[in-house]
Amino acid sequence: MARLGLGAGWRCLFANDFDAAKAATYRANFGAGDLYEGDVWNLAAADLPGEADLAWASSPCQDVSLAGGRAGLAGGRSSAFFGFWRLMEALASEGRAPRVVAIENVTGLLTSHGGADIAAVARALAGAGYRFGVLEIDAAAFLPQSRRRIVIVGVRGEVAALASAPPTRAVATARERLPADVRRTWLDLPAPPTLARNTDLAAILEPDAAVAWRSADETRRLLSLMDAVNRAKVTAAQAAGERRVGAVFRRVRAGGQRAEVRFDGLAGCLRTPRGGSSRQSIIVVEGAAVRSRLITPREAARLMGLPDSYRLPARATAALQVAGDGVAVPVVDWLARTVIEPLLAAPPGARAAA
Repeated sequence: MARLGLGAGWRCLFANDFDAAKAATYRANFGAGDLYEGDVWNLAAADLPGEADLAWASSPCQDVSLAGGRAGLAGGRSSAFFGFWRLMEALASEGRAPRVVAIENVTGLLTSHGGADIAAVARALAGAGYRFGVLEIDAAAFLPQSRRRIVIVGVRGEVAALASAPPTRAVATARERLPADVRRTWLDLPAPPTLARNTDLAAILEPDAAVAWRSADETRRLLSLMDAVNRAKVTAAQAAGERRVGAVFRRVRAGGQRAEVRFDGLAGCLRTPRGGSSRQSIIVVEGAAVRSRLITPREAARLMGLPDSYRLPARATAALQVAGDGVAVPVVDWLARTVIEPLLAAPPGARAAA
């Protein structure tokens, strides 16, 4: 998805994922020529061709996610970051370090282990000669999905002047916690995008006749999991007398399962089937009638900004895994145009990314 967001002006030199379903999806959409399927720790600098302008890393987020176990960067999954960074250091020793690195993760990275994890990433960047900044971006600015993520952007060498803005409160707090010597390498970045979205959740849904709906009893069961606040939202939608589309996701609250609904035109943050909240549901209210169903893989892909031509795995679980673990395509597009390409200030022509 980062590759799609960067666009046609970029050429991919190397890609890596250890998940078989995601690797197969990459090959189905881009071919196998630049893909290595396997653990990043098994790679060496010699496996990486050429000299890239950009290295992008979206290491698994479960160990720092607010929905996960908060093991931090020492956890088994998110430690993939250090496997990636080991390669960046090896490239630097050969004079092939990328000018820009972009590290995408969940907002939990800002606070995990009391800020020690973001400080470890920042120290790694600063120690390798990168000035860096952090952006907190919500995909809801572009897509009908509430999906807040951070992107750490580091740049080596001369830095082009960028329009900058004060960081969000969470980013500012994380910055102030950094050691003073690391904080001196901080780079102010442009403001995260404001709302540019022109579609809502209802606009990306499949036609009613093309999807499988829950039975009336199953829908009543879903409604029974709502507390008074969420049930009141459904009642208000019924009173409106017009078609209202909402997103429902299940949470564990006070030791029990609860269903929460929103009718603000947004889906909740997509999760993977094996982590975080369970698969989201769609609820449609038309007067007194209430129907519900699961979100489809294609709808999940649309919520990530993927075109309908994008090939998804045949199995729903695998397709939802691909979507839920991804980075929103329009967010990468905005980053490329507003931050990464201006920082590179490179001459016209294809740029290279790994």
